[in-house]
Amino acid sequence: MKKILFLHGFYTSGQCVPALALRESFKGRAEVITPDLPMHPKEALSFIRGLIDREKPDLLIGNSCGSFYAQMVAPIVGVPALLGNPHFKMTEFLKQRIGEHQYKSPRKDGKQNFVIDEALIEEFAEMEAIQFNNCNPDFKDRIWGLFGEQDTLAHFEPTFLEHYNKTFHFPGGHTPTADEVRTWYVPLAEKLLKSI
Repeated sequence: MKKILFLHGFYTSGQCVPALALRESFKGRAEVITPDLPMHPKEALSFIRGLIDREKPDLLIGNSCGSFYAQMVAPIVGVPALLGNPHFKMTEFLKQRIGEHQYKSPRKDGKQNFVIDEALIEEFAEMEAIQFNNCNPDFKDRIWGLFGEQDTLAHFEPTFLEHYNKTFHFPGGHTPTADEVRTWYVPLAEKLLKSI
C-alpha cells in the first residue's frame, strides 16, 4: 500500500480538517500519516526528515506552512510533493501575529497554546533565505502547486513558478474544506502517485 505524509499548516495539527479528509479519502488505498509538527522550523524539518527516513512515504502533501516544509525536503529525499497554498514568507505572516495563540485543531500532546515571538520569526527568516537551495531540474515536474482562488493569506504562485512547472487552481480559500480536499487534492495526489 502506498504511503502519503501530510504536513499541516502553522495554526493546526495532524487532526485538522484536510488531514482527516485525506485519511478518509484514501482509506483502504493508501496510508495517510498526519503527524503534529513542532512549532519551530528547524525542529519541524528535523522531525519531518526523521519521519521520512522511517516511514518511506511515496508522496508528500502540504498545506500552507506544511507546503513550505514539503518543498524544502522533497528534492533532498526524492519524494514528489503536492503543495497546497504554499506560504513561502512565513515571517510576514508571523510578524502581524506576535503574542499568544491557540491551535485550531487538537494536538496529541494536549498543548493548545503557543506564543509567536521575535525569536520564532528569526528562525523562519533563516529558513526562508535558503528554502529554494535544493531545487533541481529533476524536480520541476514532481512538485505541483495547488492554489485557492479565494486565498487571502498566501499569494505565492509567481514564486512557485520560478522554480516549478505545474500549478492548479481550486475555487476555495487558504485552508481547504473536507469537500475541497476530496474534489481537488485527492485526484491530484492520485495522479502524482501514478506518475512515480
